[in-house]
Amino acid sequence: MQLKQLQTKISKIFLDNAKRDNLKVDEDYLVLKINEEIGEFVQSYLIHKKKCRPQKFLKPKDSHREMAKELSDVVGLAFVLSKTLNIDLEEALVKKWITREWIKH
Repeated sequence: MQLKQLQTKISKIFLDNAKRDNLKVDEDYLVLKINEEIGEFVQSYLIHKKKCRPQKFLKPKDSHREMAKELSDVVGLAFVLSKTLNIDLEEALVKKWITREWIKH
């Protein structure tokens, strides 16, 4: 699946769920939401590295799965936010990371 296809599908799922839950999704909401998801990823990372209260410890396989789930939320929200902001994320990634076109300026 291409990046743009993922962006479209994930955005639709997210927006359909928000509509179902009667949430008003705008740019501000998405910026706040992606920060929430980053925090949840950081928490899962701390648990995975056992840098938390022992009561939160998980088996390595389980904590790794939780990190993957939370990181997918961060990426998914980046897709939704970029679509809402009319940013071609695929183009931006190529220019920033592959061709480094944006680094040169």
